Amino acid sequence: MKTLILLILWFVLLAVSWPLALLVLVLAPFIWLISLPFRLVGLLIGALFAFLRALLLLPARLLGHRG
Repeated sequence: MKTLILLILWFVLLAVSWPLALLVLVLAPFIWLISLPFRLVGLLIGALFAFLRALLLLPARLLGHRG
């Protein structure tokens, strides 16, 4: 659904300003490549917080708490 909305928005941009639409089409892969390290850092931070939560709640789970 998200892809369909993006495609429709791109066609509207193409109808309004075709040079800008072509520029967006050319620059989109570069923007995706630049955002990859930030997505990886976010994934690592989420995994670190999940690990810390599991580590801190381990004594309660060993004592039988079901949460």
